[in-house]
Amino acid sequence: MPKRAIDDYLAGLDPPARDTLRELRGLILDVVPEAEEGIAYGVPVFRVDGSPVAGFAAFKDHLSYLPHSGTVLARLGTQVADYTTSKGALQFPLDRCLPADLVQVLVEARMEELAD
Repeated sequence: MPKRAIDDYLAGLDPPARDTLRELRGLILDVVPEAEEGIAYGVPVFRVDGSPVAGFAAFKDHLSYLPHSGTVLARLGTQVADYTTSKGALQFPLDRCLPADLVQVLVEARMEELAD
């Protein structure tokens, strides 16, 4: 059922956001294939051992990657410098997914944080 919830979330979006977030979903699962998919606070979340490690959300003019941490994006500094960031979100265009190597860095940074 939780996987279906993300399917439903994506189905409610218009292209190109839907296609971009489907691609991001695949990239996240490439890094953490064991992740449990679900919805938290109305947006998709990926949990490992019960802890959220990644998520995303669609907005009218942009998409957001959600590291579920207030420190991951700040720690990555120059690696995310080309994007608009806040403490808990990285914004990217509706029609262009984040690069696979950046998604890997983002997810791994969160996993390392949880391991500490």
